[in-house]
Amino acid sequence: MATTVNTVTGQISSDDLGMTLMHEHFAFGFPGFQGDTLGPYDRKAIVETGIEVAEKAKAHGVKTIVDATPNECGRDVEVLREISERAEIQIICSTGYYFEGEGAPAYFAFRQALGSAPAEVEELLMTEIADGIGDTGIKPGVVKLASSLNAITDYEKMFFMAGAKAQRETGVPIITHTQEGTMAPEQAEFLISEGADPDRIMIGHMDGNTDQAYHIGTLNHGVNIAFDRYGIQGLVGMPMDEMRTACLLGLLGTGYGDRIMLSHDTVNVWLGRPPVLPEEAAELLANWHITHLFDNIIPILKKAGITDEQINNIFVENPKKLFDS
Repeated sequence: MATTVNTVTGQISSDDLGMTLMHEHFAFGFPGFQGDTLGPYDRKAIVETGIEVAEKAKAHGVKTIVDATPNECGRDVEVLREISERAEIQIICSTGYYFEGEGAPAYFAFRQALGSAPAEVEELLMTEIADGIGDTGIKPGVVKLASSLNAITDYEKMFFMAGAKAQRETGVPIITHTQEGTMAPEQAEFLISEGADPDRIMIGHMDGNTDQAYHIGTLNHGVNIAFDRYGIQGLVGMPMDEMRTACLLGLLGTGYGDRIMLSHDTVNVWLGRPPVLPEEAAELLANWHITHLFDNIIPILKKAGITDEQINNIFVENPKKLFDS
């Protein structure tokens, strides 16, 4: 049964999501970028770049993009609304915080030490979903959660508990960040133990791990998974595309195509000064862009026997079910 989904321009029916990329970033900054005055915030550049990227995605049939930027990493929902309106593409924004090591733990870690943070985090997520973000009136359509490499820290558990409650009470799906593909079954177990609905959980960045048994072990919890860092190769623990595609084909061939989603985790604009990549790294990231899946990966999947119906499930039906369940 169709349900309503919050986008940055208002509610839509889940029937209208269409082809969806479940994890991208129109702009992203590691906390601390705000203090680097040599990399000023250029709203116009973000909007214009966002429109250009959205148009490229639309040319391949994409109708909806989930912007997975956490609250402390430069999320600007009014910019997303302008991109959405001008590019005529649906954008879903997030509420939540990044993992402890690369997020901004000092603010809530201090409040956690005082004992007030758990209730405050819960209030933050619930208020944004129910009333909107700040005074924008824009409501997030997903809760974004994240854990560390080989650990879910006490700081991160505070957000996982609040996110599970927000999902229970509002129905808004949870999408996650797994650092280098680790802690996926642990994320699923913890969220489900806190009462979250596994059908409304998408464990992200699973393509950081190419062990098919690990994926099946995670899927056995009833959650969805995402291979959502296509194009990131040889960096931040990510394998080469051909390795993750081999794993993906194995899972599709084993019958898990109804619970897998694909995306890129692209960053259109880096907030602060953009990273300066060594030549070797730049070469590895040459295909890290919004049309990589359509240009390069889907043809490989089709050549391997994956049907149009299976691809439609990955990009259309599975995202819809995540919001509908």
